[in-house]
Amino acid sequence: MIRPEEITEIIRRQIEGYIPKADIAEVGNVLQVGDGIARVYGLSNAMSGELLEFPNGVRGLALNLEHDNVGCVLMGEDRLVKEGDIVRRTGRVLDVPVGDELTGRVVNPLGLPLDGKGPVKTSSSRPLEVVAPGIVERQPVKVPLQTGLKAVDAIIPIGRGQRELIIGDRQTGKTAIALDTIINQKDAPPDKRVICVYVAIGQKQSTVAQVVKTLSDHGAMEYTIVVAACASEPASMLYMAPYAGTSMAEYFMWKGRDVLIIYDDLTKHAQSYRQMSLLLRRPPGREAYPGDVFYLHSRLLERACRLSADAGGGSLTALPIIETQANDVSAYIPTNVISITDGQIYLESSLFYSGVRPAVNVGISVSRVGGVAQIKAMRKVAGRLRGDLAQYHDLAAFAQFGSDLDKESRRQLARGDRMTELLKQDQYSPMKAEEQVLSLFAGVNGYLDDVDIARVRPFEAGLLKFARANYAGVLARVREKKEIDDALNTELSALVKEFRAGFK
Repeated sequence: MIRPEEITEIIRRQIEGYIPKADIAEVGNVLQVGDGIARVYGLSNAMSGELLEFPNGVRGLALNLEHDNVGCVLMGEDRLVKEGDIVRRTGRVLDVPVGDELTGRVVNPLGLPLDGKGPVKTSSSRPLEVVAPGIVERQPVKVPLQTGLKAVDAIIPIGRGQRELIIGDRQTGKTAIALDTIINQKDAPPDKRVICVYVAIGQKQSTVAQVVKTLSDHGAMEYTIVVAACASEPASMLYMAPYAGTSMAEYFMWKGRDVLIIYDDLTKHAQSYRQMSLLLRRPPGREAYPGDVFYLHSRLLERACRLSADAGGGSLTALPIIETQANDVSAYIPTNVISITDGQIYLESSLFYSGVRPAVNVGISVSRVGGVAQIKAMRKVAGRLRGDLAQYHDLAAFAQFGSDLDKESRRQLARGDRMTELLKQDQYSPMKAEEQVLSLFAGVNGYLDDVDIARVRPFEAGLLKFARANYAGVLARVREKKEIDDALNTELSALVKEFRAGFK
């Protein structure tokens, strides 16, 4: 890395032969290049975040505006740039193409196609970074975003416009929850369907290809945009990816549509920003992250909101993913993102390996929007579920000591065992809201208390099949009314009792 005292001499020797003094504000000269970073003399009028043009088609992003040089990150091969090369301003901040044409496509953070389906022809673009909507332009989050997962929709509900963190160790099912949520939007009418944007940051190309295949196999790619900045890309592309995906999503939000964006994952995003910052000689702070790493994610996630009716009524729901090391949620980046978001879904590796999937720890998972983001029917059947499960886990830990338990404690343990089994769900098998309500109704009202634990899931599958065949009208009323009145409560009880009587 060049030392500050050497800069003046390099400038004196190199610049006079390359650039006329009159053009020094618009044209610069590469002082140093390496590791995806270039330092440029001149460009005294450059803006922060401005796009710069280097030789051989390489472009750069101006990030450090210093007294005697501009530090920029290269979006391309740094071996194509040499000391002494001419650098030109473009006069515009970096923008990305947006539009309906992007749905169903896999693109990089610059909007260039990666799926081999030809160029993406869009008619408009949006800046990479914009100021988040103000308070006046927002309205409260109260419309549910159904994930199709009982453990989430019942206990940690997500509303449209919310920012809900998915956090856990590697290989605990974080991406699976996100993909289930995307797949669950398929049944809505096309004009009311939630547009989904999946941003892959620092993943292997094979992993991204598998995600795209999964979405295609389930018919979800037709309303999904995949923005991929793979592990082989420069750090600048990883840094840009979530902002690019958010700009693409905001296009639909401002048109009054509901949008879901998934950042998979922001741990790698923070690491790419740390790499760029250290190479740009920004002073490192805690764990070598620069002091503004909190601002890196806060200005990104603040763009998620539900717009007021006057602003179009669209929404942008964000599901950022953070990877922890050995379940350490108190590390620097996890605590940063936890403090920005409106709750977190915590996936625990010990639960995952014991067969509880999704491996949601209901103790420290929380939604700060709460029951407001649930339909009334779900709120009624699942209202006391979190408390019951918390009591069950405490009691189960106590019962490990072999103490004699009273009848009520044994009943609580039996109910908790069955509810834990009932909340298990196969991957890529999201459930409709009315079927979740029926399943949980049977569990919380004690209809499973004398069913053997190994038979709980067959009981649930049989109950849903029975209801679809014989009580479709009851399910339709739950779906339409979205609440359970006394008459519907009676019908649901009769449905479960009739099935239970014939269940073997």
